[in-house]
Amino acid sequence: MIIIDREGTHSHIEREKLLDRVMGQARFGKSSEILRRNRLPADGLAFVAFDDKHMIGTVRLWNVNAGNSGPALLLGPLAVEKAYNGSGVGAGLVYAALNAAQSSGHRSVLLVGDPDYYARFGFHAQPANGLLMPGHFDRHRFQAVNLGNEDVLSGSQGLLRATGARTH
Repeated sequence: MIIIDREGTHSHIEREKLLDRVMGQARFGKSSEILRRNRLPADGLAFVAFDDKHMIGTVRLWNVNAGNSGPALLLGPLAVEKAYNGSGVGAGLVYAALNAAQSSGHRSVLLVGDPDYYARFGFHAQPANGLLMPGHFDRHRFQAVNLGNEDVLSGSQGLLRATGARTH
């Protein structure tokens, strides 16, 4: 049975091994990594999936400032063991993260990812059009979703900046 739950305090080693297997070292060169480096994920917004006692998936949300729109979250990385691709584990992790973010009062989430995959969760490029990521990023893969009914990202401009708690 697959279980999705909040990441435990001792999950980081197993999580890093999973990310290495699924994404490799290329993940450290991504623009999103610049915002995550030396930061803790947003409080209570890191999720893992287990099949029995084996971690098979992970996703985290990170505190950022979205230019003149103010506080937002950045989703990523989303990683699922290759054997579970297409099983719904990734979607379950994203839904868990978005629902928890909305319940915690967060108003928007941004990410850099596959537009076809993330459209099912309400992500679109338009809300992020006026925003920039640090470093190189693919504009067509930079997307956002407003949580709730308010369009908090409308007219937003500026560079995303990390605001989460530091690891050291």
